[in-house]
Order: sequence, then C-alpha cells, then structure tokens
Amino acid sequence: MGGTEHLTVRREGATLVLTLNRPEAKNALSISMLVGLYDGWIEADEDDGIRSIVLTGAGGAFCAGMDLKALAGQGMAGEHLRDRLRADPDLHWKAMLRHHRPRKPVIAAVEGYCVAGGTEILQGTDIRVAGESATFGLFEVKRGLFPIGGSTVRLQRQIPRTHALEMLLTGRPYSAREAADIGLVGHVVPDGGALDKALEIAEQINACGPLAVEAVKASVYETAELTETDGLAAELKRGWPIFDTADAKEGARAFAEKRAPDYKRA
Repeated sequence: MGGTEHLTVRREGATLVLTLNRPEAKNALSISMLVGLYDGWIEADEDDGIRSIVLTGAGGAFCAGMDLKALAGQGMAGEHLRDRLRADPDLHWKAMLRHHRPRKPVIAAVEGYCVAGGTEILQGTDIRVAGESATFGLFEVKRGLFPIGGSTVRLQRQIPRTHALEMLLTGRPYSAREAADIGLVGHVVPDGGALDKALEIAEQINACGPLAVEAVKASVYETAELTETDGLAAELKRGWPIFDTADAKEGARAFAEKRAPDYKRA
C-alpha cells in the first residue's frame, strides 16, 4: 500500500481510502500529493480486492486547489518526487482525474474548502458527499487564470449550463446546499459526517457484483455523448457479457436462496 507525506492510504474492507493530508495548507495540491494520488488510482485499478475508492481530506478541508509554489519552486516538500513528474509529464493530470478514470467507483467525502483545483478533482469523482459547511467554487477567473483541470468541458455536462457558466465566470463561492441544489453534489450531511456517509455508500457498492459495477460505470461514461441509438448499442456490447460471468450466476443463486451473495470476480 502506497502513500506519501501528503497523501495517506488505508483500507476499509474492500474500500481504498485516499486522504489528502496537508491540513496546514487546506490540502493544497503538492508534488507529494499528486504522486500519491496517481499511485492510489493505479493501486485501485490493479487490485481486484478493492471494489470502491473514497477520496477525502484531512483537518476539516478537502482541497484548496493547486499550490503553485510547491510545483514551481525549489526546496518544497516533495522535491525528491519531482523525477516522477519529469518521467511522466501527464502524471499530474492523471492524479487530478483529468486524464485518468479509475475502473472502480470513486466517492468524494468533502468537508470545508473544495475550491479551484479541489472542485476540478471533484468533477472526476462519481458520487459526492459534502458536510453542510463545505465550500465549493472555481476561483481562477478572479485571479486572471483559466480552470484548466477540465472544468470548462466537464462542468456543463454535469450540471445545467447556466449554473456551470455562472460558477466559471463569477468565481464566487458556493455553499454545500447550493452545490446540491444545482447537482454538483448528491448528499449534504452534518459537518464531520461526510466520510462516514461516503463509506456507507461504498459498502453498498461493495456488496454488489464487482464485474457488474465496473461495467455499469464504464457504460455510463462511454455512452454519455453518444446518440441514443449508438449508446444503446454500446450498452449492449458492454453489458451482455456480464450475464455469462460467475458473478451473475452467484447473484441469481443468492437471490433464490435468500442470502447475501459471495462474489469472486469471475
């Protein structure tokens, strides 16, 4: 199991929990954090014992965006990992879920600040839970910058365009309730409860057939921009083979026997 000084990794049953761990900087992205995130996504992809991923932050914050000094400066934490970025110039985009989509469902558990790069990473997750005092927003335009982590493409596909443009063009903060109202997050819970709720959802996913879960997730993203006809064809191609798996047979037996299924990923 990996991890770095700014990214902790632990297992909760079949769930891999990745924690952004730089609370003194509201978990602003550093070299160590990016490398740890990338390694965490790859670990989840390659380990069939992992069925879901929860991404959260330490110290009452999710992520306050990119630490430009840590990425460009010298003598910053994580300098010993800079060779990883040189070896793979795309690593930071994969870490931020811009150029990589994990096979397993990713659930975000957000407390406190989830702004700028934090909101951009959020858009790469699948299910989102927020504490009621969480703050969201894309502040880049206020600083004369561009939200290049994918927001001008993804946000309008995830929430109504009028809300996406308002968030992108005003650079204002959004409360958790407002984020839920526009569809950016799915659950708002009392402060301090986001991780517990995310783990609860993860357990519900973990109890399902892992091959089916991965195929359903893949189909949703594959068909998002297709016509209905093309999408239905792609869904059939992706979904039909699942019926021939041992997972499907075990699910049917368990249902008939009124017991919890014991999936073996076959």
